[in-house]
Amino acid sequence: MNIPDNLKYTKDHEWIRIDGEFGYIGITDFAQGELGDIVFIEIETAGETLKKGEVFGTIEAVKTVSDLFMPVSGEVLEVNADLESSPDQVNKDPYGKGWLFKIEVSNLEEEINNLYKGEAAIEWQKEEIEKHKQ
Repeated sequence: MNIPDNLKYTKDHEWIRIDGEFGYIGITDFAQGELGDIVFIEIETAGETLKKGEVFGTIEAVKTVSDLFMPVSGEVLEVNADLESSPDQVNKDPYGKGWLFKIEVSNLEEEINNLYKGEAAIEWQKEEIEKHKQ
């Protein structure tokens, strides 16, 4: 199970990597594995300011379509343009080339502490895997 320690995670399987006042957002390795082969990603919220928990787009796999939720509040600055022609980068490298978009974070200090990190993220992911085995 791949759970980088430099990221924070939501219960909806999104992650955020903080870089100063900016955040890069994607989905977890667990989520991409559950979705299967990703064929299309739709993020039409560039330039919008969204609140934590709001839907920012959808991700389509061969077997399903899922909403994507904001891990923290912020303005969507940039969408990963490489995913338009290669959405499978999310499957191949969910924490690297498969990042979804970049935001300017609004309430970082208030919201970031409610996300999972480190050992808590590992334990949470293990619980999720066990739930899906049943």
